[in-house]
This record gives sequence, C-alpha cells and structure tokens, in this order.
Amino acid sequence: MKILATVKRVPDPETSIKVKPDGSGIVTDNVKWVINPFDEIAIEEALRIKEKVAGSEVVLVSIGGNAAPNDVKEQLRTGLAMGADGAILVVTDAALEPLVVARALAKLVETEKPDLVVMGKQAIDDDSNAAGQMLAELLGWPQATFASKVELSGDQKSATVIREVDGGLETLRFPLPGIVTADLRLNEPRYASLPGIMKARKKELKEIPIGDLEKAGLDVSGRTQLVKMEPPPKRQAGKLVESVDQLVELLHTEAKVI
Repeated sequence: MKILATVKRVPDPETSIKVKPDGSGIVTDNVKWVINPFDEIAIEEALRIKEKVAGSEVVLVSIGGNAAPNDVKEQLRTGLAMGADGAILVVTDAALEPLVVARALAKLVETEKPDLVVMGKQAIDDDSNAAGQMLAELLGWPQATFASKVELSGDQKSATVIREVDGGLETLRFPLPGIVTADLRLNEPRYASLPGIMKARKKELKEIPIGDLEKAGLDVSGRTQLVKMEPPPKRQAGKLVESVDQLVELLHTEAKVI
C-alpha cells in the first residue's frame, strides 16, 4: 500500500505574529516554522497504517520553498525522521490558494498512484479547510473529512472512518483509493527519534519545479487575491458596573448589543 501525506510549513502556534506595515503579509524575521499540526497528525496516521500493513510506503508531499527551500526541507526531514520513506517538494515561490494546491496534488497523484492520501483537515495559518475536499473532487475519489478514527479492511481495498460532525460522530465506509483529512483527536504524533533523524538524511527528497507540473497541464491561475492583512484590533479595557441597571444601560448605549 502506498500512502501520500501532505506537509505544510506554518508559523509555530506559539510564535507572536506581526503584520507588515503595508499589509502585504506577515513579518517573517525570527519566526519559528513547524509542520502544520494537523498535517503532523496525518503523517502519524499514515505511519500507523504502514506499521499494520506489511510492505506499505509513506511519501510526504509539500509545496513551496523557492524563496527558502532549505527551510521547507527542514519540515520534510522532520517527517522523514518520524518514519516516512520519501518526500516530494514542489518548488515555487508563489503563495498558492487551496484550489491550485489541490490541482498540484492531483498531478502528483497521477504519477505516484497512491492507494490513500492523508491530509490535515486544515492549515493553521489560513484555516481554509478546502484543499482536501477540492482534491477529492478533482480526482473523483471518495473522501472522509475530520477523521477521528481510521481502519482499513483486511484486504486493504476499503476504509472505515469515524468522523466528527456537529451532531456527534458519523461512520463512513468507502472503497480505496480515497482521501482522509485528519482531525485533532485522530492520534498523538510521535517524536522523531535520534536513529530516525540519522536515517532521514539518507532518504530521498525529490524536488519538482512547479514549471514541470505546468508543462503537464497544471493550471496555477487562482481565483482569489490577497488585498490586505491587518492585525485584530486591541481589546479595550473592561468596565466595572455597580448594578444590573447600569450594565443594561451600557449594553444598550455603548456596546449596542441590545
């Protein structure tokens, strides 16, 4: 069984983000970059499947890195150190919207021919929650989003996924190949071991210029445009009130919520 697991490079959730004065993006100086946490969960799930199914292979896929390829490679090397078998980096300096990301992944699926694609349900930098669903539509594959449990059939021809929905839990069963997007409670990702880190240096990390995919028919034209970024407004100090009547008056006259 071959499994593709996606990797996106995002700012560390503990990093303090600052917006550039012109609103064109974030200030990247002194920002720590990590694997998108939901993608890390997806990698872990792919590795657990590999450990259960003999002869399986896990290949990581990331897009970006033309401006700082070594930085993106660092996140891929981390995934390789966790236990993945190989990695592919689609090299581009463009900030691609989810639809273009899905198109690029679809091109890789055509050549890599995986049995399963496992992705984080969303990236914590833009929270789009769209690439997985778009990829499934482009490929015409079944999908199970927000997965909290994944089980393969004995013959690895189908998967049963428990997914989180607003009303509780939903169980889906679908034939492979298919796509699963990982939710927070799917698993607890492992740490890369020292032997794993040493082995990762020798594993294949293939770079593919996005121009090569364009020659193969990839459409990189987007449908959205980033107009401006701005930080959220600072929270104003609270007020102490002496009575319920005063609170109601302030909610009516100042907060204007009633």
